[in-house]
Amino acid sequence: MRDETVTYSTKLLNWYDANARSMPWRVTPNDRVGGVIPNPYHVWLSEIMLQQTTVVTVRDYFVEFITRWPRITDLARAKDTDVMAAWAGLGYYARARNLLKTARIVAFEKGGCFPNDAQDLQGLPGIGPYTSAAIAAIVFNQRASVLDGNVERVMARFHLIEAPLPGSKETLRNLAVGMLPDARFGDYAQAIMDLGATICTPRNPSCGMCPWAQGCKARARGVAQDLPKKTAKSPKPTRYGTCFVVLRKDGAVLLERRPDKGLLGGMLGWPGGSWTDQMQITEPPFQANWQKLPEEVRHTFTHFHLKLRVQYTSVEVDFNQTVGQFIMLDMFDANDLPTVMRKVWKLTLPAA
Repeated sequence: MRDETVTYSTKLLNWYDANARSMPWRVTPNDRVGGVIPNPYHVWLSEIMLQQTTVVTVRDYFVEFITRWPRITDLARAKDTDVMAAWAGLGYYARARNLLKTARIVAFEKGGCFPNDAQDLQGLPGIGPYTSAAIAAIVFNQRASVLDGNVERVMARFHLIEAPLPGSKETLRNLAVGMLPDARFGDYAQAIMDLGATICTPRNPSCGMCPWAQGCKARARGVAQDLPKKTAKSPKPTRYGTCFVVLRKDGAVLLERRPDKGLLGGMLGWPGGSWTDQMQITEPPFQANWQKLPEEVRHTFTHFHLKLRVQYTSVEVDFNQTVGQFIMLDMFDANDLPTVMRKVWKLTLPAA
């Protein structure tokens, strides 16, 4: 059985040597053979960004981050507000807060060096089992098995695991560990993720191009496209809220920073109340001639849909606000806001 496993891992590595995707944070197989070591900062940063986010989206954000903050010490010294603004649009903002925490721990407490063991890596904020395994394997060539959605799909099809996710996750994890090669753990981790992303895709997998096609049990059964099965999810609930957009007559807008904890924590946004399960009347932050927009903003988060009503008003230059802070429009960039708040601004701007 071990000989068979080695055969398939070798086939996959040979395929990867010829077909590895080009990523700005990767070291190519040829360079790796030549002794080039992946940059731990780059790999960690990319893996945090890639959590729940596509490669296509992450590329530009990654390049911007390493351009502004070339070393982890640069990121560690950055202002929280600058990093949160640069992260805007990537979503899952707890990742950005944990990014800064880990950068500062590594830079100021660990001499700029990441732990090289998967278990030790999990002691850092925002690094779980998958991310720690990826860093340990890719950077330090440790014998660690990655298990993301791509790898789950490959394992479920290759081994014909018909039990649905998430209940089958541990089975798939053990199977992934069993498929590890005897060397080149970093290349293998990237190879199996590439296999799932480019060949063993969720729909219309390219089985004829797969280096594991001959041994794939799901392909032999003709059910590859049906796997992995997933337990049906409950419908997402809908929450409701109101945003208040305030325009000052000298061209400033009123923004407030959300609390550090919770959804969109630490991000700039428009004043507003809590998001509730039922539509409620939200009192504005102060008395003014508020105008209600006829349309609402709709946005979907991981666990719920959101519907936001929008009201806006204009105030005098000498207005003394009790919430938030005014920012002049020439200093304001809507791209620094989280996506849902950008939607509010886009809806309000033509009416204001």
